[in-house]
Amino acid sequence: MNREIQAYNNKQTATDKEICDQLAITINSELSEVESKIWHAHPVWFIEGNPIAGYSKLKNCIRLMFWSGADFEEENLKPSTGKFKDASIRYTAIDQINLTDLKRWLQKSKEIQWDYKNIVKRKGELIRLK
Repeated sequence: MNREIQAYNNKQTATDKEICDQLAITINSELSEVESKIWHAHPVWFIEGNPIAGYSKLKNCIRLMFWSGADFEEENLKPSTGKFKDASIRYTAIDQINLTDLKRWLQKSKEIQWDYKNIVKRKGELIRLK
């Protein structure tokens, strides 16, 4: 696991660390060929510089987000209310993580992508890559 991401996970409470570690292990396993790093203070995975998946600590949960997740057509992923294509799920316990769902979402994150990498250049306009 990326040392920065492990350090992020280690700063969490015991329950949240368990969730973060499971997410990181699964994401790294399913997206072994992609870059991962701490970006805007949170663990994020990228394909060719484009963010596709990440998680963050919120007040009372760990939120797993997929930048293009609104187009995954997955009931358990909740789209954001803004103009972007992200969707997320929130966890408060490790047993809430359904590994079958998570692996399917990670596969979709490789297949369905909007171009967040160049969103500033395009003045907020999102273009679908895949």
